[in-house]
Amino acid sequence: MASQSKLSELFAKCKSENRAALIGYLPAGFPNQSDSIKIIKAMIAGGVDAVEIGFPYSDPVMDGPVIQEAAEVARKNGITMAKTLEIVQEISATDVPTLLMTYWNPIERYGVEEFAKDFSDKGMEGVITPDLPVEEAEQWLSAAKTNSIHTVFVVAPSTGDERLNFVTSSCSGFIYAASSMGVTGVQSNVANTASALVERIRKISDTPVAVGLGVSNRTQASEVAKFADGVIVGSAFVKAVLQNPNDPATAVRKVAEELALGVRER
Repeated sequence: MASQSKLSELFAKCKSENRAALIGYLPAGFPNQSDSIKIIKAMIAGGVDAVEIGFPYSDPVMDGPVIQEAAEVARKNGITMAKTLEIVQEISATDVPTLLMTYWNPIERYGVEEFAKDFSDKGMEGVITPDLPVEEAEQWLSAAKTNSIHTVFVVAPSTGDERLNFVTSSCSGFIYAASSMGVTGVQSNVANTASALVERIRKISDTPVAVGLGVSNRTQASEVAKFADGVIVGSAFVKAVLQNPNDPATAVRKVAEELALGVRER
């Protein structure tokens, strides 16, 4: 792994500015390919520090209803891995660290080595694979390392100590801490379990920790920024697109601006 990746530089910069990084998530090709690129760029213009692009999958075990709805729209509008590659290229050209969140099956279908090489060539910094057990990740970890791609695994409050140690030691870039037990979605209270989980991770790892699953407004972003290195927001951006079909980019930018203030209020 290149020690000076854009992602590593981002977390170092945020630390020096005494704030958390704001990581924004949107599904690739939602609502369609060209709008998806415009909307992600609006998210960046609003203050998102890193972008997580989700590959819409037919069996999204970790996604809540809002993101499932968006993924379904993208799939109906013909999103493919090849088109996702084009989106990654466009977004990584903005110099913002760009990650892809995908279930394992699409990577396997694409070809593990080919996927790592093609996406790395287009500027992708990291991959989040929510359903790939670390025990079965050897082939991927090797391909990722060869192509200087960070691998981010997801841990939850229910993850036992031994397993937490095992999973976090395989992460690079950052560790994705799920703030509640359930699937992703806008929640009125970001679970207190998130700070306890981050505390447990800090005892065993120096890798930055980003918390996702539940943050949807400035207050929650500020709350999570007090103990996490990064705040991941997805459903709130997707909702902004769904609720503002005539001008989704402006709506998304406004949400990003609010959240960007939140991650600076520690």
